[in-house]
Amino acid sequence: MQADKFGFGTQIRKSPFFDATVRWGATGFSVYNHMYIPRDFGSAEQNFWNLINDAILCDVAVERQVQITGPDASTFIQMLTPRDLSKLSVGQCKYILVTNADGGILNDPVLLRLANNHFWMSLADSDVLLWAQGVAVNSGLDVKICEPDVSPLQLQGPKSGEIMTALFGKSIMDLRYYWLIEVELDGIPLVVSRTGWSSELGYEIYLREESLGDKLWEKIMAVGEPFGLKAGHTSSIRRIEGGMLSYHADADINTNPYELGLDRLVNLDINSNFIGKAALTHIRDHGVNRKQVGLIIQCEPLSGPNTTFWPISQSGKIVGKVTSAIYSPRLEQNIALAMVSSNCSKLGTELEVSMSSETVQAFVVQKPFYDPKKKIASLYNNK
Repeated sequence: MQADKFGFGTQIRKSPFFDATVRWGATGFSVYNHMYIPRDFGSAEQNFWNLINDAILCDVAVERQVQITGPDASTFIQMLTPRDLSKLSVGQCKYILVTNADGGILNDPVLLRLANNHFWMSLADSDVLLWAQGVAVNSGLDVKICEPDVSPLQLQGPKSGEIMTALFGKSIMDLRYYWLIEVELDGIPLVVSRTGWSSELGYEIYLREESLGDKLWEKIMAVGEPFGLKAGHTSSIRRIEGGMLSYHADADINTNPYELGLDRLVNLDINSNFIGKAALTHIRDHGVNRKQVGLIIQCEPLSGPNTTFWPISQSGKIVGKVTSAIYSPRLEQNIALAMVSSNCSKLGTELEVSMSSETVQAFVVQKPFYDPKKKIASLYNNK
């Protein structure tokens, strides 16, 4: 299918890999961080099997980077997040939350430390560049904040390590989970990290020169072909199985870390007066009124992910909403992430879900639904 058949406009950016994804079968796009992202290469179920059995290459250039540099970069980064970064080494990555003054989540990026005073925040779908620049204005800190020319790909799946070895040599296997290296591939400048949005073994390959996007995509696909590599898109099935958040669906500005069970990402004892510290202290001390849970929805297999929030009720009273739902062909169940009243969050609690056409039974289960200890993603070594 030709790109001009999609009706694209100039107000939304295309990624450096856009033309390559069209050549390799992308049939649908959506908008994320003001950019087009491929969402459909045919069968979502086949994409899932490709991911968990072999490997897929995904254009995730929409994960824009907010770059923070300058003498006060470390101090500034700690202002933005409740996670303790005092032990973050150069070359290390951490999953963090960016919170506002009310403790609400503005983004849940992966933070990469490239040098002592050089950081990237690899973003979910919200305008944290504007937030960070606004915070900096009256901070009194010496920092420079911009969006660099950086566009990531995700190479994910059990064969990804073999493909990376074929691309970069055996030394790439020394790269630890949630660490990064700066490398070149045939003259293409890259950052490679052992991260990804799939709950599978995988890597993110950050292109540092937009004009070389097509060359990089084709190089990876050619090397990966003997290993069964397929062009693909981030899998809703696998990420829900893994309990991974999708910003604007499972979390937003009105959601706090304690509601999501992400207490480990909040350290209220650090010296930094990070944004949201007072609010998060109050929430910790007083508890939350709602919690995120896993659900099994008892009905015929869902034909696709939910496109609206489905109300959840108990005894005729609305007690929450389904935020992300999908049918898992591996688990042979409809699985979902949901936000419910705290008194309805106990494992085994029976609830009712109102979908567009019917109301069905559901019950609360443990999340993640598959590989709860992330053994697959950290296969070679530990975070």
